[in-house]
Amino acid sequence: MGRITEDLIRRNAEHNDCVIFSLEELSLHQQEIERLEHIDKWCRDLKILYLQNNLIGKIENVSKLKKLEYLNLALNNIEKIENLEGCEGLKKLDLTVNFIGELSSIKTLQHNIHLKELFLMGNPCADFDGYRQFVVATLQQLKWLDGKEIERSERIQALQNFPVIEQQIGEQEKAYCLKRAKDKEEAQRNLREEEENEAKGRNYPGFEGQSPFSVENKDHIQAPEGQEGKCNEKKFKGSEDDLEFWNKPSLFTPESRLETLRHMEKQRKDQEKLSEKKKKVKPPRILITKDGKALNVNDPKYMDTSLIDVDVQPTYVRVTVKGKPFQLVLPAEVKPDSSSARRSQTTGHLVICMPKVDGVITRWRQTSKSGESTLDSSREPANQRHKQVEKLEVDPSKHSFPDVAHIVQEKKHRPRRIQSEPKITANEEDPDFEDNPEVPPLI
Repeated sequence: MGRITEDLIRRNAEHNDCVIFSLEELSLHQQEIERLEHIDKWCRDLKILYLQNNLIGKIENVSKLKKLEYLNLALNNIEKIENLEGCEGLKKLDLTVNFIGELSSIKTLQHNIHLKELFLMGNPCADFDGYRQFVVATLQQLKWLDGKEIERSERIQALQNFPVIEQQIGEQEKAYCLKRAKDKEEAQRNLREEEENEAKGRNYPGFEGQSPFSVENKDHIQAPEGQEGKCNEKKFKGSEDDLEFWNKPSLFTPESRLETLRHMEKQRKDQEKLSEKKKKVKPPRILITKDGKALNVNDPKYMDTSLIDVDVQPTYVRVTVKGKPFQLVLPAEVKPDSSSARRSQTTGHLVICMPKVDGVITRWRQTSKSGESTLDSSREPANQRHKQVEKLEVDPSKHSFPDVAHIVQEKKHRPRRIQSEPKITANEEDPDFEDNPEVPPLI
């Protein structure tokens, strides 16, 4: 059963930054509230208050809400209209589907001069003969009743017939009160019987209302069933009881609503107990066998990088994601100290680099002597080639190429000769040919 607490009001005051003293609208519907309390002290500026679909049995602790304009108390256990005189600004009151049988209690609303709308449909008093005429004549400030506008002619007619209607309403109220008293006695008797049956069941736990010394129970003791069979039996019996409860005819009373709520709570608790029993504790994952052999395990799902833990060992690698391991056995031994793990921020791929112990570096150490000899032999021709390439000077005695550096200078210092006759190219075979050593050879 729920109660009105400060925490409950703050959780429903998010639209007002969880500030309750200046709250103007509050919704506390479907909270299984049994008593109306604390609101007139904590939320005095309320203008709209929703309390429908609860278990409130009495209107109380709202007289200090002077600014309240709309009060919704539909689908509750209210049997009488009272304690609303202090709500001076009340304009709309919704009491749909309650248990109001004392129709004369609406006279207390005559002090609410601003009240314009009233809803009483679904109450026992709404079935009284002359119900609407009585309300229209009693509350002359009303403009709407049960969603229907009150016309001027209707009010005049109701006022004319008011003495007769008031007497009829009084007689119907007395009959209803007598019937209501009988219903209360029967409901209390049924409640006592139910409590006694539950007490018997608690005295003999595990036997579900049967005697522990019966033949059937002796058979159960001699040949007990498994845990799963017991759970199925309880579930079957619970479904039978539930079906019997809902098929049983019941009266439309506040006690029947409370009984229904208690039954639903009991069903919920039994279901929770059964679910707890059915829950099996999963055995821990075996990552390494007793003889020290690592196993391949894949348990996690995709998760944030902060929840990923990588553990690299010489013979296996383990990636733990939110407590769930992913383990792989490696085909060769690796170096954990030289390993690295990286994850892509775009694709989410996790890359783990693990160098092998029997890699290139280890093989180089094993064949270091033979490797050094081959390396020295390979370095000698390389050094020779390097020396030959570095020699950039040209020896003119070994090559027949002209000295290019002096060609330009000789051309500059060579005297100009004026020849009127055309040049004649002489051949070495010509007898008049003279070889001048100062002239460079032609290419």
